[in-house]
Amino acid sequence: MSAPATSHTAAPTRDAFADRLLKGSVKKSFAPVVDIDWDAPLDPDKFFLPPKTVSLYGTPLWDSMTRQQQIELSRQELANTLSAGIWFENILNQALLRKMMHQDPTARATHYELTELGDETRHMVMFGKAIDRIGAKPVRPKRYQRIIINALPFAFQGSLLWVAALVGEEIFDSLQRQMMDDPELQPLVQRLMRIHVTEEARHIQFARDGLRKRTPHMGRLSRLWAANIHGAGGLFFRHLFTNRVQYARVGLDARQARRIARSSAHRHEVQVSGFAPLAAFLTEVGLMGPIARRVWKRSGFL
Repeated sequence: MSAPATSHTAAPTRDAFADRLLKGSVKKSFAPVVDIDWDAPLDPDKFFLPPKTVSLYGTPLWDSMTRQQQIELSRQELANTLSAGIWFENILNQALLRKMMHQDPTARATHYELTELGDETRHMVMFGKAIDRIGAKPVRPKRYQRIIINALPFAFQGSLLWVAALVGEEIFDSLQRQMMDDPELQPLVQRLMRIHVTEEARHIQFARDGLRKRTPHMGRLSRLWAANIHGAGGLFFRHLFTNRVQYARVGLDARQARRIARSSAHRHEVQVSGFAPLAAFLTEVGLMGPIARRVWKRSGFL
């Protein structure tokens, strides 16, 4: 008797899913050093982030600023965001490398993780070159922050690694998809965002697949931990998006500007829309715990 046919709706194995992403990487990957025209002139009348995504947009303080001041704030906020992106990619790469020490080097999933690591390394170069090209200074982490950054890869293991990857990638990805076609945006930044969105889409699929496959087999305590600790991401993004450094560099009262940005109804809407896809996914797989939900809400993302 022949074996029963496998249902065509069965989810692919981890290796089969990784193999599909590897083929996608072959078809569409970028080398930002040559795929972005770094010598193209910047338009003095265009923003570095779409106005509606700048933290002070929609506030009386924003309305009181000249267009050039608004553009300058968008430049500093882009530099701040790209700087954070570099440090996050650093954490993710360290965690992936440590994870691979315990894996089969012939597995397709391992090969895709190495491919993702290569993508992220090129993104770090792209972000660094972009900060330099727009004439801004990177926002460097303080000493205690560097200690935390170097410690986090040891904590990001198992399901927590994929939760952390999604928290670090999906919010930016969702916002970038809303941003990159804005006609007021610098062409160089549009190109950067298109490259990042294209490659991050595969990374997000891989992380989501990892969680879908691991979550049903997690122990009660592991699930409880993973479902609530990611709420710390809300505190991090609240700090990042209203970092006082970006306001000080524009010549604003940094404390007052941060207070205004954090109380902005428009800013709250932008953050909620950026977090919505990830919030829906975490809820779907049972990893939106009550503590995390409360922290994300208090941070302005729910």
